[in-house]
Amino acid sequence: MKKSLLSVALLGLAGLAEAGVVVKNVPYEIDGEPFEGMLIYDDAVTDPRPGLLMVPNWMGVNDASAQKAARAAGDKYVVFMADMYGKAIRPTNADEAKAAATTVRSDRALMRKRAKAAVEVLKAQTSQVALDTAQLGAIGFCFGGGTVLELARSGAPLKAFVSFHGNLDTPNPADANNIKAPVLVLHGADDPAVPQEQVDGFVAEMKASKTDWQLVSYGGAVHSFTNPQANTPGSNQYHPVVAARAFQAMNNLLDEVFE
Repeated sequence: MKKSLLSVALLGLAGLAEAGVVVKNVPYEIDGEPFEGMLIYDDAVTDPRPGLLMVPNWMGVNDASAQKAARAAGDKYVVFMADMYGKAIRPTNADEAKAAATTVRSDRALMRKRAKAAVEVLKAQTSQVALDTAQLGAIGFCFGGGTVLELARSGAPLKAFVSFHGNLDTPNPADANNIKAPVLVLHGADDPAVPQEQVDGFVAEMKASKTDWQLVSYGGAVHSFTNPQANTPGSNQYHPVVAARAFQAMNNLLDEVFE
């Protein structure tokens, strides 16, 4: 397969491009409205691989999220990055991102619908890449982590759900009874965006539902600990050691659930 020049333009990382990382824009529609996600994979691998739906942070589909998707994909997974806002909405700053994310977070039915639609788009990529559609999971970051948990609560038939520094609250905790696969939450112990009361509520929710779940709380980590662009100490800050541990925890679970 010919390497995509788009991978160089989007990722800006020659090393990844040389390794065969491909990034393709994928247009799709939900109820007649245009959306556009990204398909990310290593084209040096030709055998079918498991697929991951990735829901990005509140900045949505952008170059930084493509880099994170490439890190998650490696040579093990095909990643499809969901567009949760619509093609016309591409936040350029925190205020725009907050407005877009709030619109979706305030309507959990809409959030679930858009996440489920993205799963179907991922499944349809078999003509583009060798993908094992029987082995699918979902991962998300910040806003995307909360979205992935809502996808799990909707009863989506995936193999695993992984949230990186995501919001844990839900207006319908009883919906956790619908969860069909293991849930892994990778949380910064000092994250001011996800206070302890929210963590406690999530733990109670999981216990009541008898879900197969894990919550890993990383000491010294705050919000956005996997984001190299995050540099607000005490609030949003990259933590490379914790990020590496968290991605390893993700891989450990996925190795377990993908047969």
